[in-house]
This record gives sequence, C-alpha cells and structure tokens, in this order.
Amino acid sequence: MDTGEVRYRIMDTFCSFGVSTRLFLGDCLEVLETLEDHSVDLVITSPPYADQRKNTYGGIRPEHYVEWFLPITGQLLRVLNPKGTFILNIKEKVLHGERSTYVLELILAMRKQGWLWTEEFIWHKKNCYPGKWPNRFRDSWERLLQFNKSKNFNMYQDSVMVPTGNWAKSRLKNLSETDKIRDNSHVGSGFGKNISNWLERKMAYPTNVLHLATECGNKNHPAAFPESLPEWFIKLFTVEGDVVLDPFMGSGTTNIVAEKMSRNSIGIEILPEYYNKVKEYFDNCSTNLFSEKCVEIA
Repeated sequence: MDTGEVRYRIMDTFCSFGVSTRLFLGDCLEVLETLEDHSVDLVITSPPYADQRKNTYGGIRPEHYVEWFLPITGQLLRVLNPKGTFILNIKEKVLHGERSTYVLELILAMRKQGWLWTEEFIWHKKNCYPGKWPNRFRDSWERLLQFNKSKNFNMYQDSVMVPTGNWAKSRLKNLSETDKIRDNSHVGSGFGKNISNWLERKMAYPTNVLHLATECGNKNHPAAFPESLPEWFIKLFTVEGDVVLDPFMGSGTTNIVAEKMSRNSIGIEILPEYYNKVKEYFDNCSTNLFSEKCVEIA
C-alpha cells in the first residue's frame, strides 16, 4: 500500500585484509529481504526487549512482540545457511509483579515457523546493578537462545575449551580401582565413567553458562554486548571467512569482533546515530571503503 512515506537504505562496505563488513542503515526487515538465501553462517543479535528502549526503538508491547518479530525470524530462516545457527539474546521483564510470557510465546511460534530450539545458554552478568525489590532479587542473567534449521549444524566445540583447573589435581589424586574402569551406574541408569581418563587432561568443554561482565558506558549504547559474548559464539559456530549477521546492530560489537576474528559480517541498524558511530569505527580501521546509497519510495 502506498503510504506516501519515503524509505531509505544506506549501505557501506568496508574491506580489511580480505574481510568484508557490510553496514546497512534501515529497517532490518526491509534489508533482510534483499539478502540472498543461505548466505549467512551465524546470526547473533539482541533485539529491543518488549516495553523497553521506548525513547530509541519505540518499545514494542509484550502482547504484540511475537507478531512484530516473527516476520523478521522468517527472513532469518531464509538467509541462514542450512548448517548455520541463530543466537537470540532476550529476557522477559517484570510487569505488575509477574514475569511476562512473551519470550516463551516467541519460542513456540518460531518452532511452528520451522526453527529448532536447540539449546539455551545463560549469560551471567558478573557486574549486574545492585537493587532491592519487595518480591524478587536483582536480575543477573539473560537468555541466549540457540535456534537451528536442522539437527546437523556446524559446531566447533574444541575452539571454546577451557582449562580444567586445579580441581582435577586434588579430586583425582587418590583414585580407587573402581575409578580406573568404566564403572556402571549404581542407580541403574546404565551410564558410567572412567574417571582416570581425566588425569592427563589440561582442557575441558565449557558449560552453557557464560560468566561475562556488561559493557555500556564506553559504547554509547544502553544495551551493548561485551565483546567476549559474540566472540565466544563466533568461535563456536564459525570459521574464518564465514558470514556473521547482526540485524539489530546497535553499537556494532558483533561486527567489530567478527572483523577482528577474520569473519565477514553484516550489520543492520535503524537509528542513524548508532549507525554513524559504527561506520566511523570502520572508517578509521579499514583499508578500502565502498559506499552505496539509495532512496526507496514506499
């Protein structure tokens, strides 16, 4: 329908050491419609939460959130590589003393849309704000929901292994003979383990809880990622040369980290203020700049 409004999309491409970063200024749904099928290997983003960022992103009501977000996830489903991954950072707010259910409703709607809800990671905010409420404690964690198009997706688990730590030395120094064999479970579960296998191991696989501090004051954005957050998922789900997409770019952390890690990336931001700050960063560090600007009439 012709509303008489003028829509515009600005795209800047930055190239540095063979890595391409494409930044779009515009509505993410409109920009996503221009991207090719299966052209992205990892989507990691944090959209505006329901009823938050009213002064910047409008503040979508919880009862309208699924309706608003589902067309976007439909486009993400199209552009994502069949073996790619979508990481969604989101958290329900408390309203009138009760947690909203819009995130749970969104998960169910996305499953009907064709997504697999594969995993849920927890971002533990080590430096969360202090506070006091009459019926709950302060929020110190957020959801990181993992969605995939199929059960067979790219995952590079060895890239995020962590040191086993000193616990192995103290806990495993006095092993019994039972510990040195694959002992069947005494509760009848059928599972067993050979604890002696850990004696010489220096690294272990991490848990699904990420203990990371927040970053806001130095990013000029009210809800900035810590760089370590997208870095961890980029390591886990991509290799050099893959394409990382953030459809709600904000301060550009995902794209900045992707460039540092030799991944191509795409960032989409609707607010010129944030877009220009990210563009300025890449202006200062890129070796080549190509700029394409176009005006589209609705």
